[in-house]
Amino acid sequence: MKQNVAILGLGTMGAGMAKNLLTAGFAVTVYNRTQSKAEALAASGARIAHSPAEAAHDADVIITMLSDENACRAMWTGQEGALAQAGPGAILIESSTVTPGWIAELAALATARGLRLLDAPVTGSRLQAEAGELTFLVGGDAPTLELVRPVLAVMSKQIVRLGPIGSGARMKLINNFLCGVQVASLAEGMAWIERSGLDRDQALQVLKAGAPGSPLLGAISARMVEAKYDVNFLLSLMDKDLRYASADAASLGIDLETAKIAERRFREAMDAGYGEKDMSAVAEVVRRKTSA
Repeated sequence: MKQNVAILGLGTMGAGMAKNLLTAGFAVTVYNRTQSKAEALAASGARIAHSPAEAAHDADVIITMLSDENACRAMWTGQEGALAQAGPGAILIESSTVTPGWIAELAALATARGLRLLDAPVTGSRLQAEAGELTFLVGGDAPTLELVRPVLAVMSKQIVRLGPIGSGARMKLINNFLCGVQVASLAEGMAWIERSGLDRDQALQVLKAGAPGSPLLGAISARMVEAKYDVNFLLSLMDKDLRYASADAASLGIDLETAKIAERRFREAMDAGYGEKDMSAVAEVVRRKTSA
C-alpha cells in the first residue's frame, strides 16, 4: 500500500515533485503559503491543506521544500506547524537547502516526539524536478531511508545515502558552493569574451570541450548568451546558499574565500533587481560594469 505524502512548499522544485508523486499514484496533500500554487495541483488529484499542521495530519511521509531556514522553522514549528500534528510513525524529510546546524535542531525536536527524520536535499533544478530526475543527497539511518525509498524514487534518478543525519545538508552546501563559484566565474569570463572581440560562440565551444567544461557551464552559458533568465534556480537562493556554505565551513575552521567573492557578485545582481531571476542573470551586472 502506497504511503500518504504531504509536500510543504510548492515553489520552483516542490510543485514538480508533487506532480510526480501524483502521477505515480500516491495520495498527496499539499500546502503552500500562496494558496494559488496549491490549487494548480488540485486538478491532478492533490488534497489542499490550509496549514502545515493540517497537511501533516495522517501523513506517513512529510516533505518540506522551502527557501531558507526561517521558512523551514516556521513550517515545522510555527503556531500551525507540521511537527505538532505529525502522527506516530511519520517520517519527516527536510529537502530544503539548509545548514547541518538546523538539521541537528530539527532532529532533536523530532526525536523528542518519537519521530524519524532524514535530511534529503536534492541536486537538479526545475527541469529535473518536473522530469522526476533529481538526485537526493540523504543523511540519516539506512532503515528509515528504505521505508521512504519508494516515495523518493518516483521523484529522482538517484538516491545517495551519505552518512548520519546532517550529511546530506552538508554535501548539498558543498555542491552549491562549487556551482555558485563557477557561475560567478563564468559571468566574468563571458563579459571578458564579449568585450575582447573574440567570436563568442567559438570561444564557448572551446571552453565547453576543454578542461573547464561541465554540464553547468554548458547550461548556464546558453542562458547567459540568450539573456533568458526564467527561473531554473533562483538567483537569491544561490546568494543564500553561499552564505550558508561559508558559515558551515567556518564551523570546521575553513575559510571559503572564493565563496565570499562569488556571493558579492550575486549580491550585486540582487541589488540591481535580478534576485527573482535565474542565477545566470549574474552575468548582467558584470556586463554593465565592463560596458561602462
